[in-house]
Amino acid sequence: MTQYIGLLGHPLTHSISPAFQQAALDHLGLSARYEAWPTPPDQLAKAAERLRRSDCLGAGVTIPHKEAMLRLVDEVDPLAKSIGAINTVVNRKGRLTGYNTDAAGFLRALREKGGFDPRDRRVLLLGAGGAARAAAFTLVRENVRSLIIANRNPVRGMNLARDVDTGESFVTAVLMEPDSLRMHVRNADLIVNSTSMGMTGGDADAQSPLKATTIPSTALVFDMVYNPPETPLMRQAREAGAKALGGLPMLVYQAAEQFPMWTGKDAPVDVMFKAGEAALKALAAQKP
Repeated sequence: MTQYIGLLGHPLTHSISPAFQQAALDHLGLSARYEAWPTPPDQLAKAAERLRRSDCLGAGVTIPHKEAMLRLVDEVDPLAKSIGAINTVVNRKGRLTGYNTDAAGFLRALREKGGFDPRDRRVLLLGAGGAARAAAFTLVRENVRSLIIANRNPVRGMNLARDVDTGESFVTAVLMEPDSLRMHVRNADLIVNSTSMGMTGGDADAQSPLKATTIPSTALVFDMVYNPPETPLMRQAREAGAKALGGLPMLVYQAAEQFPMWTGKDAPVDVMFKAGEAALKALAAQKP
């Protein structure tokens, strides 16, 4: 019997996860299909019930459902519960368990592809959504010196700062606007963009949250956006002389954490990277 893994998000037009997850399943000869299931917010509860079927192994969860999905599963892994967002659902005989692999994927990408150890470093995090929550909790656990969370919605940013602060007052929320960013970016060792700004097909696909003139040349700029492979922010970072890291490594590494949860098999990471890069090239070729 063919089994299924869904990807729940909205929209999913530019997602490459089905391409590289299916490549991994096929490489191992598994009778399973990884499919994009576009899910508007008002259809999320119905989609969650679909995951309970015997032919469904579970699902990946992406924008904008990582926090809402938390309330629709039967159990939540302790790490995911502390983060307050899930990106993975596993079906075990009709019971759904939620996990967060973004945290592990973020840290592995940061270390292996960025060559960056966050301990005792100063970080500016742009955004306060599900991916930002995973990054913030990871950075605090890794003992950064300071963490500035910049978000357009000040309440959302302050809530995240409150949730991750260990009581030592090194986490601060600020408004994501030009003057504030200029003030806080100048001392950053690491700049992380968890917003959709610069993402292909988004409302701000040609925009960068920061200009080259404000980015320190000594910083690592980690843009979680993976499509396009080089985002406007990454171009600004390189113009500033800073090192830039795109979102594909985090995407693949978090997926590699998901894979054994659904299949019981180790993920073929090299296969996933190769298929992900090919999928991005194919998407780029479709542009007018």
